[in-house]
Amino acid sequence: MVASTVSPARSASAPVPVRRTRLFALPEMRWAGLALGLFALGLIAQLAGAPHWTWWALYLACYAAGGWEPGLAGLRALRDKTLDVDLLMVVAAIGAAAIGQITDGALLIVIFATSGALEALATARTEDSVRGLLDLAPETATRVTADADEEVVAAAELEVGDVLVVRPGERIPADATVIGGGSEVDQATITGEPLPVDKTPGEEVFAGTLNGTGVLRLRVDRRTADSVVARIASLVEQASRTKARTQLFIEKVEQRYSLAMVAVTLAVFVVPLLAGETLQRALLRAMTFMIVASPCAVVLATMPPLLAAIANAGRHGVLAKSAIVMEQLGTISRIAFDKTGTLTRGTPELTEIHSVEPRFDSDELLRLAAAAEHPSEHPLAAAIVKAARAHHLPLPAVDEFTAHPGRGVSALVGERFIGVGSAAALLAEHPDTGAAAQTVARLQNQGYTAVVVTCEGHPIGVLAISDRTRPEAADAVAAAERVTGHTPVLLTGDNRATAARLAAQVGITDVRAGLLPDAKADTVHEMQADGTRIAMVGDGLNDAPALAIAQIGIAMGGAGSDLTLHTADAVIVRDDLTTVPTMIALSRRARRVVVANLAIAATFISVLVIWDLVGTLPLPLGVAGHEGSTILVGLNGLRLLRHTAWHRATTT
Repeated sequence: MVASTVSPARSASAPVPVRRTRLFALPEMRWAGLALGLFALGLIAQLAGAPHWTWWALYLACYAAGGWEPGLAGLRALRDKTLDVDLLMVVAAIGAAAIGQITDGALLIVIFATSGALEALATARTEDSVRGLLDLAPETATRVTADADEEVVAAAELEVGDVLVVRPGERIPADATVIGGGSEVDQATITGEPLPVDKTPGEEVFAGTLNGTGVLRLRVDRRTADSVVARIASLVEQASRTKARTQLFIEKVEQRYSLAMVAVTLAVFVVPLLAGETLQRALLRAMTFMIVASPCAVVLATMPPLLAAIANAGRHGVLAKSAIVMEQLGTISRIAFDKTGTLTRGTPELTEIHSVEPRFDSDELLRLAAAAEHPSEHPLAAAIVKAARAHHLPLPAVDEFTAHPGRGVSALVGERFIGVGSAAALLAEHPDTGAAAQTVARLQNQGYTAVVVTCEGHPIGVLAISDRTRPEAADAVAAAERVTGHTPVLLTGDNRATAARLAAQVGITDVRAGLLPDAKADTVHEMQADGTRIAMVGDGLNDAPALAIAQIGIAMGGAGSDLTLHTADAVIVRDDLTTVPTMIALSRRARRVVVANLAIAATFISVLVIWDLVGTLPLPLGVAGHEGSTILVGLNGLRLLRHTAWHRATTT
């Protein structure tokens, strides 16, 4: 028996199209844009020496545009006996204007308005993606009536037990069982399997998956609202709503700090006033206290390191969608990887050629198989033809080409009648071919897809096809274990043999195979039950629920579907897996810088507050101290912009 190995190439799957919310279709984006524009005009007028009233008017308009919505939301929260930090920032901005620091107040308004707008845009884009996922399933179906006629009905009207006909190239309208015909079905959107799966009577198919070259008769098993693709959308929505309540650690502290600050500010104003202090001096002291004790410095102690880390990661091909994401990446204790499209390229490629007939060497076997497959549009055919071209083998013209849905193809190549296709179907016709059957069994046990080649009806060879492992996958897995202290886990909808072969190649020992999307999400939830914080890395629609429910979801940008990209908290734009552990290490360094900044900010605030309470802190000095501490912690955080910060994280 002759065997050879083929080195394949890469391709990517196309994402599912969705209707995207336009940038300025959201009112939050429009108000934030207006506030930013007014602030810019006011700053230009101020720096250009325009009349005082001109830039004051522009800044006040900026206050109104960017502050009315958080102010109104804060007042509603007060009605429910909750102090909203946004309202406090609006009050602080108004206080800044009251003592002449209107530029600082306007900048604060712009920061908070922009933050809220970006959050609203992210929510809208996720909702768009969920709707796009539901559009995968066709709106209509061809139903067989009791009189054996066919009628086109809305997919939403299908009932359990209805009989459907699905023709070549159509999407399957409901979860169903095959009761007639045969075909190959591309169900990568549901299971993540890179290769189309042959479907024969008795096997299950899923709504939204794509039928191949044959005609299928199906019996509906579940209504449209209960289909697997509908459950994916539901899981993503539920998990996204839960994640939306996540806050930065410092924001949780701010809420308590804000209550204390308001109480002390009132005391600083009222107590001296009752003791005989003039109204002007009491108000000035209270406003000075509010400025120096404002959590603005604490917020900026937190944000620059996280934003600098986000920018640095972006330069290296990773998009973290928010400061919350960057902060929480540092808390991850285990990473779960999807298989197809994540640890692998996601496309079928020929890897081995095995001849079981001495008359045909590996090149001749590949040449005949590629010639027969050349007219076919099947993904396996494309892999075989690509391999032949890589070997510079000439492909002769063929006659009498025939596709056999669910079984393979046959064609007259020169004077030989060549067949290429399903190992199960072809070997069933020739049960006495021991060498071919043994080769098929061995390859399938190793996790390969085995394709049998016949000449004049007799097996002459077996081709092994697999999904190519990414070259950096093993290094990424090793780095992930080193950073988190735990071995990563593999979650895949593919079969156990294929998953085990891939896991052995990349160094993963914990393998969970045969998982549908809801089972992947359940597995992540189970792993989190003992306090383990999971980062899920995936690319397909079938990964979206798991990405949504994990503490951090990370999507492969090159082959990721729109739903996956919008559901994920971070996106690997250049599809380099080694950036995942690097991001975690960079986040941990950013968290250390945040702690240092908080210590600096707390020291400045404490000194200024004590000075104001027990002595007389001049307002200009209070403002200078407050702004100086803000600048200091900001510059300290910006150190993470340097290239060396990423390099150090890479070597952690």
